[in-house]
Amino acid sequence: MEPANAASLKKSFNENGYVFIPGFLPEVEIDALNSRIENFIRDTVPAMARNHVFYEDQNDSSTLKQMQDMEKYDAYFKTLAVGSKYEQLAKALLGEDVICKTVEYFNKPPRIGKPTPPHQDGYYFMLDPQQAVTMWLALEKVDEENGCVKYIKGSHKKGMRTHGRTTTLGFSQGIVDFGTEEDIKKEIAFPANPGDLLVHHSLTIHRAGANTTASRTRKAMGLIYWGESAKEDVEAKQRYMKQLQEERRG
Repeated sequence: MEPANAASLKKSFNENGYVFIPGFLPEVEIDALNSRIENFIRDTVPAMARNHVFYEDQNDSSTLKQMQDMEKYDAYFKTLAVGSKYEQLAKALLGEDVICKTVEYFNKPPRIGKPTPPHQDGYYFMLDPQQAVTMWLALEKVDEENGCVKYIKGSHKKGMRTHGRTTTLGFSQGIVDFGTEEDIKKEIAFPANPGDLLVHHSLTIHRAGANTTASRTRKAMGLIYWGESAKEDVEAKQRYMKQLQEERRG
């Protein structure tokens, strides 16, 4: 990454809480990545831990909506994230060395792909300080109809909003008072083409609509990096996971 470009991206990231980089991955690399994901779904997903793979309909494999920790199952995805241009970008935006925490996959199946509730990733991360980024790479065309990402500009400067339980699988928490005048005024939608990259701060409020199309999917890769200065509140995370498990059993 050129120093001048890195400085410009960091300035925008600091001001807005996100950056949008069209064509971050060229077409030939997107094609190769999609092929590897297809192979992963066919060969690896059947043996994945239940808490690492989610379906809109557990009895229908065609409704796959999310995979987590893909780098733990296939070295290809670890190589994709570690020592890569994604890692270099994360370091430039956070201004420090970073650690890749997970490589994920997101999809919204046609007709039944549910909305992603408004939330801040930092609520799940439980870090101090909140030095982390999430990268979202479009694997296919994404727009309002099939559920593009929407950000609240500058929301990372306002701290953590109050979150509460949702019924959305894979996104158990959402902002309880979302929809204020400021939220509506500052929300920006980001339609994307294959290879376009979105990167947001762990405190940036974001959401995505449902997939209302009859036949289009909405596939994307996610990479999460924590700054080396960020420390996880382990006890709080354990309490949250215990509560989540109890709620699921209930």
